[in-house]
Amino acid sequence: MCGLSGFADVKTSNNTQDLTKIIQHMNDKIRHRGPDDDGIWTDASNGIAIGHLRLAIIDLSPLGHQPMTSSCDRYVIAYNGEVYNFPDLKKELGPSGRTFKGHSDTEVILEGCAQWGVEETARKLIGMFAFALWDKKDKQLWLVRDRLGIKPLYWSLSPGRGIIFGSELKALRAHPDCPTDIDRNAVASFMRHNYISGPQTIYHNVFKLQPGHILRFSPEDGSHTINPFWDMNDVVTNASRNPFTGSDQDAVVALDGLLSDAVEKRMVSDVPLGAFLSGGIDSSAVVALMQKQSDRPIRSFSIGFNEEKYNEAQHAARVAKHLGTDHTELYVSAQDALNVIPDLASHYDEPFADSSQIPTCLVSALTKNHVTVALSGDGGDELFAGYSRYFQASRISNQINRVPSVLRHPLWLGLKSLPASFWDLAAKCIPAHKRPQNLGARLHKMAELLHDDDGALYRSMISHWPEPNDIVIGGQEKHGLLWDAKLDRQIPDFIARMQYLDTQTYLPDDILTKVDRASMAVALEARVPLLDHRVVEFAWRLPKNMKIRDGQGKWLLRQLLYQYVPQSLIDRPKMGFGVPIDHWLRGPLKDWAENLLSPETFARHNLLRYAPVQQKWKEHLSGKANWQYLLWDVLMLHAWADQNT
Repeated sequence: MCGLSGFADVKTSNNTQDLTKIIQHMNDKIRHRGPDDDGIWTDASNGIAIGHLRLAIIDLSPLGHQPMTSSCDRYVIAYNGEVYNFPDLKKELGPSGRTFKGHSDTEVILEGCAQWGVEETARKLIGMFAFALWDKKDKQLWLVRDRLGIKPLYWSLSPGRGIIFGSELKALRAHPDCPTDIDRNAVASFMRHNYISGPQTIYHNVFKLQPGHILRFSPEDGSHTINPFWDMNDVVTNASRNPFTGSDQDAVVALDGLLSDAVEKRMVSDVPLGAFLSGGIDSSAVVALMQKQSDRPIRSFSIGFNEEKYNEAQHAARVAKHLGTDHTELYVSAQDALNVIPDLASHYDEPFADSSQIPTCLVSALTKNHVTVALSGDGGDELFAGYSRYFQASRISNQINRVPSVLRHPLWLGLKSLPASFWDLAAKCIPAHKRPQNLGARLHKMAELLHDDDGALYRSMISHWPEPNDIVIGGQEKHGLLWDAKLDRQIPDFIARMQYLDTQTYLPDDILTKVDRASMAVALEARVPLLDHRVVEFAWRLPKNMKIRDGQGKWLLRQLLYQYVPQSLIDRPKMGFGVPIDHWLRGPLKDWAENLLSPETFARHNLLRYAPVQQKWKEHLSGKANWQYLLWDVLMLHAWADQNT
């Protein structure tokens, strides 16, 4: 795992000294991603500078140094990630006469691009990767990001000047020409999701390269193109044309084979290796397959909380004991969270408010004390329909569809004609132990669903601030994939459609971003075998009843896991990787929060309207409502703004 940075400047007044100074500054900002080595390559005649920070995992020798030049001297690469099938590709390249000095995957990718071209090479790679490749002959720059967006890559194009790119925004900001004007439309997106949806970033004219895409830039005329080399739409289409038709047992055997191979490939490392273990289905399956293929106890790591509602540590410990892993756990207090919070804005580079970023940072730091590589179970919910919101949304959709169409508009009018405060007051007639929180907001949300479609229902399930334009000053949320009406026809099944949307948005922009930044902040490489693209493509071929059966998701993944771990250790209500932010905000985090929610902070940044946030804060402190997620969005936005504006 590594970090990369670079730029192609179309000005004619470049010199090596100036290029080196800038690229070194960019490298310095992401040194945490690669503390083992750094490198710079420049070509002043073409205004090109490429930088690299190395976390040595495969081929620890100097022969793995980057930026690396191809044996034909035509291509230069800086690469972040791990490609697990590089030994097979190296054999495939053998007859071509390509020569190799070391045994790193970087060299194989580089020689592959020289032999097969960039697009064809990208299609051959199994793994996680983001790389920049400069073609000296054709004077072309290529930027490539892996299929699922496991590794990040940012870029900014300045007409008449050139392109800037890097693994993190802080690398781009170190370039004197990087735009730093806040995109208020992106802030609106953030307030809905708790992350900024790609390709947007917090800055105008700075973008995330989308998963599975290749950007080609020509410094000579400043032109660029962006095209996919792998597309989820193609995965969905191919799955519908070639569905899995085997028996239940056939499916278990097929998944076991695919996932075992994905895990085995990700266990290759020249440095110590372990795994995150929460005791849930996904991480337990990964660790079980690791232990099956290891002749010594796998190192496993988990964290726990004293608040029982959030504590999975005891479940992880039981799974670890059964599998025979060498298990380490750490119990987390509010003080531990306080210690992490000041660094979050720096780690995540732009506003990011998934509160599980706190335990992710803590478990990454714990794990790094013992190993340099850790396997993770991320991706199982999206692939095998594990999120509880899938079932909640499906039930609500079915209930709404039972309401005759002629009654929906009158019901909508009736519910919306009275303010949410009226319904909250009316709820006091209900005994306290049965009284739903935020009844008014819930009924208004239900009213909107009566008036809209399944797309609105999905958005309501994943939204924090449901009308972000009302709270962001000068912001206008862009309507992207989540508003695409064509998806109803492309993916008729509602749950499958939600899985598709999560895989395209929530997975790369929240889950994988969270893990990448938390792990790389401590120079730990996180690998995600469930997101091997072969597993993804297989999962989409499965019939629905192999994912959901008897009202429960992840059916097939469960059957696989039960071969290694007793069902009694696994079957329990899903908890998620959460933290007791609601309690902490009323207690040990209160003073910190009060400062970021003060009128002075709102006035200083002028991003959000004060009154609606203050109302939520008062209700939360009183215990009248639990607005932890909405408030965490505001807190992380202002914490980021304090450091970056």
